[in-house]
Amino acid sequence: MKDFILFIAEIINTLHDLIFAFSRSMGWNFTDKDLHLWVFGIVGILAFFVVNKVFKYLAQYSITAISFIYTFTVVLVVVFAIEIQQGITGRGNMEFHDAVISIWGFVLFFAIYLGLRGVLYFIKKLFRKIRS
Repeated sequence: MKDFILFIAEIINTLHDLIFAFSRSMGWNFTDKDLHLWVFGIVGILAFFVVNKVFKYLAQYSITAISFIYTFTVVLVVVFAIEIQQGITGRGNMEFHDAVISIWGFVLFFAIYLGLRGVLYFIKKLFRKIRS
């Protein structure tokens, strides 16, 4: 198990280094916190879309709140797992603030999603009112 955890930690560290190097090569002067915001924001919102689809299929009705709670929980676990592995392996900085920023990344992207969904809802409602 230890070898498996170290293998997974090495994959995560390599991905971290690749993303950091890629951002530097693109001229983006992201800090570690910036990368956490973007990576977890994007990964979190993509996970939300998958979870939401699966739960809608299984439940046959809207369960957006349940999907959010489930996704938020998964993001929370992954964020802390990564912070812990950074502390264990000594690669990266194990900081609570990194975890908070990562979670805020998902919350930010989810809020954008809800905003867009709300705008579409009101546009549809307006068109229905105009037609009738």
